[in-house]
Amino acid sequence: MKKVSVIGAGSWGTAIAFVLAENGHDCLLWARRQEQVDEINNEHTNEAYLKGITLPSNLTATTNLQRAAEHSDVIVIGVPSKGIRSICQDLAQYIDEPKLIAHISKGIEPDTHKRISEMIEEELTAEKIRDIVVLSGPSHAEEVVLRHPTTVTAAAAQAQSAKEIQDLFMNQYFRVYTNDDVVGVEIGAALKNVIALGAGISDGLGYGDNAKAALITRGLTEISRLGIQMGANPLTFSGLTGLGDLIVTCTSVHSRNWRAGNMLGKGQNLDEVTKNMGMVIEGVRTTKAAYQLAQKYNVSMPITEALYKVLFEDIAPKEAVDQLMTRMKKQEVDDVFGSLFE
Repeated sequence: MKKVSVIGAGSWGTAIAFVLAENGHDCLLWARRQEQVDEINNEHTNEAYLKGITLPSNLTATTNLQRAAEHSDVIVIGVPSKGIRSICQDLAQYIDEPKLIAHISKGIEPDTHKRISEMIEEELTAEKIRDIVVLSGPSHAEEVVLRHPTTVTAAAAQAQSAKEIQDLFMNQYFRVYTNDDVVGVEIGAALKNVIALGAGISDGLGYGDNAKAALITRGLTEISRLGIQMGANPLTFSGLTGLGDLIVTCTSVHSRNWRAGNMLGKGQNLDEVTKNMGMVIEGVRTTKAAYQLAQKYNVSMPITEALYKVLFEDIAPKEAVDQLMTRMKKQEVDDVFGSLFE
């Protein structure tokens, strides 16, 4: 049995804590709101995020961040990307010796273009971090807590750190592979939310399976193209955190990014969608960052550019699709793999 702290009691943070507790670990889940903590501790539920699910009785929650930080040598951070810096700043004051930090967040910071692990490293500083591990893959929280077979990847610079996280989480329904490509895993995890917005828009417009299949395929090309320029291993994008995560996020009603895109395709504006969702839509924030990165690295990302125009320049979704379909003619294979050989 290991002691593990999970920071963030949203759907995914709770699901991760669910797996840890079921594996027999002493898992402490941190949440901001006392009423949520009381519900988890007394009712063993978290209805706002995982309806109808009974949580393990050995899973406990707290609003005391100091207690969570001091509880274990392994801390899993699961807050939205926009909250990464502030939560790490708060954690830093309670960490006295290096800890293994894992994160389950997905996104890229606009303007700075920092990945999640880079933000964590900047805010916690090296002397408080033993290593940083990214846990990511095609994994809807709603299915994990039903114990449906799920497979993810733990990525870290040090192989032993990835294996440590693998050992904590592995069980008969939650399988974990290891990888050393932190850049590729984080880029795939973040940018799939951008493409999922596009898939939702396509479905909202009623365009069907042909259009969505093309969007997913060409979306993977854009993710790979940018990731390679940023130093990622090209093979990562054909794996769980690339193609796998992209498929599940673009095709499932569990995906909040797909749902948000679907509302946009049906005519709602971004403010209306954000209000109706009631949860963070990571793809919106990441679209801005991805658009900036495409310019920075001079990488062609037409789907990302079209989504940026829909979200931030008030271009109608149908007009954006028309612009994509009438772009200059290209040869597919060279377009996909050309950057590998430049």
